[in-house]
Amino acid sequence: MATKIRLQRHGRKSYAFYSIVIADVRAPRDGKFIEKIGTYNPNTNPATVDLKFDRALYWVQTGAQPTDTVRNILSREGVYMKKHLMGGVAKGAFGEAEADAKFEAWKNNKQTGLAALKAKEAEAKKAEAKARLEAEKKVNAEKAKALAEKKAAQLAAEAPAEEPAEAPAEEPAETPAQAEAPAETPDQAAPAAE
Repeated sequence: MATKIRLQRHGRKSYAFYSIVIADVRAPRDGKFIEKIGTYNPNTNPATVDLKFDRALYWVQTGAQPTDTVRNILSREGVYMKKHLMGGVAKGAFGEAEADAKFEAWKNNKQTGLAALKAKEAEAKKAEAKARLEAEKKVNAEKAKALAEKKAAQLAAEAPAEEPAEAPAEEPAETPAQAEAPAETPDQAAPAAE
């Protein structure tokens, strides 16, 4: 029986996620399957893959043919790298311990590359957010300046119109005689009359 490693669709419209299954070549996409070896969710960034690594390696070594998408997924997860190294062990090129060491080195290298990529994306997001903030501050400063100019123009227009109405009436100036003579109190005025 020819087997295929394929995706089985689940989820709602425009939000699909997939099971990675081993199925007969003649079975329909969402029909019967032999074994479920993982899941694939392309809706997250980056896509989420949950894979039973040992079972995937077993089926690849027994000759199950993956679809193009599944081949890419398995390659990214390292199944094909492990298969290649196990082939070297079978031919006697190196030992199993050396193969495991090479696989771990490959995995660590890939993880550091992914970490660097994520850090670069995070830095780009920070730079973009900072640029947006600076642009917003600039726009707000321009708006504040325009508003201040408008208020100043309104105050200038209102000030001349209010000046004549607010000007206090001038009091008559005192005569020099009134200024020099001290004001008399009622007590002082009474003895003078006697």
